[in-house]
Amino acid sequence: MSMQVLKPGFYTTVQDLGRPGWRKDGVAEGGAMDRYALRTANLLVGNAEGEAGLELTLAGPELLLEQDLLLAVCGAAMPPSVDGEELPLWRPFWARAGSVLSFGAALGGCRAYLAVGGGIAAASALGSRGTDARAGIGGLAGRPLRRGDALPCGGEPPRAAAWRAALAARAAAEPEGRRRSWAAPGWFAPPFAYGGANQSGIRLRVMPGAWYGQFREAARTALKRERYRVAPASDRMGVRLSGPPLERSDSAEPLSHGVVAGTIQVPAGGTPIILAADCQTTGGYPIIAHVATVDLPLLAQCKPGDWVAFTEITLARAQQLHLAFEREMRLLAAALAIHAV
Repeated sequence: MSMQVLKPGFYTTVQDLGRPGWRKDGVAEGGAMDRYALRTANLLVGNAEGEAGLELTLAGPELLLEQDLLLAVCGAAMPPSVDGEELPLWRPFWARAGSVLSFGAALGGCRAYLAVGGGIAAASALGSRGTDARAGIGGLAGRPLRRGDALPCGGEPPRAAAWRAALAARAAAEPEGRRRSWAAPGWFAPPFAYGGANQSGIRLRVMPGAWYGQFREAARTALKRERYRVAPASDRMGVRLSGPPLERSDSAEPLSHGVVAGTIQVPAGGTPIILAADCQTTGGYPIIAHVATVDLPLLAQCKPGDWVAFTEITLARAQQLHLAFEREMRLLAAALAIHAV
C-alpha cells in the first residue's frame, strides 16, 4: 500500500473520468465533478489523464505516505501541507516516505484533486475506478474514505519515476539543516478553466433547453438577469439553487427523458436544479437550459452559499468553446511530455 488514511476529510472519494456508455442501462456516468482539475493533476505527475485520483470536498484528508511519491493537487484553493509545510498547487511535488500529507478547509471553490504517479489502484467496476456511493460501486467499497483505509497506488509511468527521482535528488542536495521532506519545481500549470468565477460569484454559460419556450417570458428573463444562491442540499447529484422562481406557461408535466450533467431542471416549485456528475439517467422535470460542457468545472466548484448567474449562448458557440478548451489541454500535455523538472 502507498497511503494510509489518518483522517478522511469531509467527503473524499476515489474518482476518475467515469463510466461512459452505461447510461442506457440506468448507470450514472459519474466520475470527477471537475474533470479539468483531475486531468491536469494527472498530467502533472506523468499519468494518463483518466487515471484515478482523490476528489476532496470542502475539507481534505490527512494521509500517511508509506513510500516516496510524486503528487499534484489541482482545483479548489485547498493547499496541501507536508509535515506542516504548505505546498504549492498546480505543480508536481515529491514527498518522502513517512511524511504526512494534510489539507485544511477550502479557501475558495469546493473541490480539489490529488493525483499520484501511477494513479490510485482501486478495484474497477464497469470500466471505472470512480466511486458511485449511491450504487455502492467503485473506489473503496463504493464509499467515501474512512480512517484506517489503505490506498494502493499503481506502478509509476517512466516520466513520474524520473521526475520523482530528480526532485528527491534536489532535496538531498540541500544543506543538512535545510533539507525538507518534499520538493517541487518552480514552474506550474496555470489554471485557465475558471474564468467565470470572481468575487461576486460564478457565471455559467448556458444553452436553451427543450422546454425553454414553455416558460413564461418573465422566467426566461430572470434566468439571464437574476442571481441564484447555491443551497446547502447540493451534492454530486445536483446543485440546488434558491432565487426567483421560474414559472411555466404550460402546466402539463413532460414524459421522462434522458438527462446529463449540466441539465437545468425546474421542479414544480420553480427553483432550478443543475444536474451534476452523479445525476440520474432520466428525469421528468422540464428542462429550461443546459450548462455548456466547458463550464462544468465551474459548476463543480460551486459551494453552498455561492452566487450563480447565467449567460445564454448558442450551441455553436458552446461547441467552439469546448474545442478551444481541448486544444489547450493537448498543448499542456505536449508541453509536459518534453518537460524536465
